[in-house]
Amino acid sequence: MAKLTADTDLCQGYGNCLTTAADVYDIDDDGKVVLLIETIPDADRARVEAAARSCPVKALGVVDG
Repeated sequence: MAKLTADTDLCQGYGNCLTTAADVYDIDDDGKVVLLIETIPDADRARVEAAARSCPVKALGVVDG
């Protein structure tokens, strides 16, 4: 399983991650990313990595863990 990371200091609330993985990411009332889960099954890794790559400020990551 992979672990998700989010840098809320970098996050600008664009919401690109929600397009591909709304079940994993959300945006709070302050416009910052929220991780709905912290680990993802291997079967979902490619989709969640694509969502992380869609972040224009690179605030999201997926690491082995």
